[in-house]
Amino acid sequence: MAREFSRTQRVAQEMQKEIAIILQREVKDPRIGMATVSGVEVSRDLAYAKVFVTFLNDGDEESVKGGLKALQDASGFIRSLLGKAMRLRIVPELTFAYDNSLVEGMRMSNLVTNVVRQDDERRTAAGEDEDKA
Repeated sequence: MAREFSRTQRVAQEMQKEIAIILQREVKDPRIGMATVSGVEVSRDLAYAKVFVTFLNDGDEESVKGGLKALQDASGFIRSLLGKAMRLRIVPELTFAYDNSLVEGMRMSNLVTNVVRQDDERRTAAGEDEDKA
């Protein structure tokens, strides 16, 4: 019976969980704030990992850039804790990237909500005009 997930996918999933715990409990840099690990992509040889993060209190680009810079500066510390937690022979080199899918999803949802509301307003205005005629 074939495995459902490859080893790289299983390692990436476990890394996502462990990095989230490390960011929550161990990293004390105020530039990071409330960071959420939304995904991890690991290379096939497990030498490199791209960690996608979102910041819950991100209002502007400067705070996002500052948070990414702080994460990149702390990547050695995070990597050492990750090595202890996961017991891998090779701990991947971490690079952090901002994941804007949450922000884009909220923006799209707001656009759809606004269009539906405007459509309802037009229908009710058209219905009132027919009643007067």
